[in-house]
Amino acid sequence: MMASSPQPVHVTNVHRHLTSEFHPNEKMGDTVLPPIDENLKQYRFKTETEHNSDDGGLQDEEFEETPLYAAILTYLSYAILCLFGWLRDFLRQSNIEKKRGAVDPNAALGFVPLYQSYESFYTRNMYTRVRDIFNRPIASVPGAQVEVVERVSDDYNWTHRFTGKTINAINLGSYNYLGFAEKSGPCATDAINSIKKFGISNCNTRTEIGTQRYHVELEQLLADFLHVESSIAFGMGFATNSLNLPVLASKGDLILSDEMNHASLILGIRLSGASYRTFAHNDMKNLEEKLREAIVHGQPRTNRPWKKIILVIEGIYRLVS
Repeated sequence: MMASSPQPVHVTNVHRHLTSEFHPNEKMGDTVLPPIDENLKQYRFKTETEHNSDDGGLQDEEFEETPLYAAILTYLSYAILCLFGWLRDFLRQSNIEKKRGAVDPNAALGFVPLYQSYESFYTRNMYTRVRDIFNRPIASVPGAQVEVVERVSDDYNWTHRFTGKTINAINLGSYNYLGFAEKSGPCATDAINSIKKFGISNCNTRTEIGTQRYHVELEQLLADFLHVESSIAFGMGFATNSLNLPVLASKGDLILSDEMNHASLILGIRLSGASYRTFAHNDMKNLEEKLREAIVHGQPRTNRPWKKIILVIEGIYRLVS
């Protein structure tokens, strides 16, 4: 990303006193906005050395290996399920099985059948059996605890009907990393106060509302946390990742990408036309080796220096298998 020289912008706490204009010593209500350097002192970001000294060193993640008997039983169960699936398909095609396990309700209406080939084998004979445990609707915020809507099926999980009851459950499969989805607490309170102060239009993109004070403040805090000169923050999504990388990189550039990066980043890297190489997940030694090699050898065949070398990583690797 393009780095810019620091601007004499005075900002405050992320959740306080934010406006769209930037003026030194500007007053908002009865509060004088402090200089940005003083404001950032309240955020104490630890370096890796400090973190190591606190807990005796960073430890690698450890995962318990799957016992051999558990792996064998799992594969055996899956094989039996496939065997019965093939058997039932044969019985259906031979019109021997009269009571079908799953019937397409749209077939009698003249629609094209949903399942026609072997490619739908898993959906037809495995997924449909346990479809009731997937895509569960809820009647609450997706917080630490959720109210799951109870439902039953009368046609072998092709359709479901609600019973009018809910089930209180613990949410163990959520993207709610930072608690933004809670109905109470600091995130909810700050969101309400932010809407009262700034309205709801500020949830739009910068191309619509322009760069606001809180954008600059967030970017400065992020740059300070990462120990870099500058940063840029914008809303994230699949299209955001895949369509913005081609703006940052092009032919003659090199992208070094973490091997666990999301598919949207990988697509953006390929669309950019730049050369790319992957390095081992979170392995700084491997990254340094790839970076040194890229600087020393340059571009393939010509050995010319790369126009830019861009490192693409994620803050949270959401979909690591």
